[in-house]
Amino acid sequence: MKTYLSAIETAVPDHQIPQQDIAEFMIKAHALDAEESRKLRFIYRASGIQSRHSVIPDYGTSPDRFSFYPANDLLDPFPNVKNRMQLFEKEAPLLMQKAVGKVLQQLPAQAITHLITVSCTGMYAPGLDFDLMQHFGISGSVERYAINFMGCYAAFNALKLAHHICQSNPTANVLIADVELCTLHFQKDYTEDNLIANALFADGAAAVLVQGEQSVYLKEPLFTIEKFACSQSPKGADAMAWHIGDFGFEMKLSSYVPQLVGEGIPDLVDALLKNGEQLQADHYAIHPGGKKILEAIEKALSISAAANQTSYDVLSQYGNMSSVTVLFVLKALAEKLTDTPADQNVLSMAFGPGLTLESMLLKTT
Repeated sequence: MKTYLSAIETAVPDHQIPQQDIAEFMIKAHALDAEESRKLRFIYRASGIQSRHSVIPDYGTSPDRFSFYPANDLLDPFPNVKNRMQLFEKEAPLLMQKAVGKVLQQLPAQAITHLITVSCTGMYAPGLDFDLMQHFGISGSVERYAINFMGCYAAFNALKLAHHICQSNPTANVLIADVELCTLHFQKDYTEDNLIANALFADGAAAVLVQGEQSVYLKEPLFTIEKFACSQSPKGADAMAWHIGDFGFEMKLSSYVPQLVGEGIPDLVDALLKNGEQLQADHYAIHPGGKKILEAIEKALSISAAANQTSYDVLSQYGNMSSVTVLFVLKALAEKLTDTPADQNVLSMAFGPGLTLESMLLKTT
């Protein structure tokens, strides 16, 4: 019984901010001296990121034009969790609606049988699922699931759940709606963790349609979902983590993460195949958690940077949007593979707190 990934649509906030403009914001917020400012600018230039999007325009403008942070260089008083979650509740549904609206051009809202929402950067109740149902007229009897606070690999859990639903109900039309507003959680304490996180993360949303093979609305799917595998690297449990602090969500993101991810790839590939066969991947859709992570994966898989170019392109244009990012990569790859023969293998991976490593094998259609 086949499950199809039929559509992927994406959306970003209106505020596109050059990476070097964000660097200047950070220099002022951290109150850095000339030497530390030079180091920070170098890190931002070497990040592989050209620009990022945010629902907060302040990162690219002067204090007298701030709309969220206090109008001073030190950002005092610093916004608390309540302030940030209020902005999430306002902006996240609007951004998610942009992506979902594009998917629902392909089938009626009432045809959606299951709705899965994903986010690790905010929550409220009634939540994003309720807002989407009200806005688009999705049936009140739709089965709803929420995947929260799982980090950059959360989209894989949503896709796995959608796949299992379609395996048990081949007529299903499952809508996945994923939104991350990472820039709500900027932390101004000048630590290694905050320095790395502030240099990488951005905002975005994606909507995915997963369908069973007997769906009456099945048309020309992008990929067939073949299988998934997950593994953990316990020694990396403290290397990547999320905690809720008084002033937003605080990320632990060690500089050792790329090394740990690279070390975990062989076991992850073995878990995906389970039979000792050689992995014959024709295309790659890797979550671009950062430039060094992509390089570590290339080394572990013995592939070239060129084979991973789609991930570099997404990183450059959008930064790391947590769980949403790999869906941007899959969409960009699908657009490149429009005229590709059927049954070519696509290997996709993402990584997050735990240290958790997720993988998925798709086939072109």
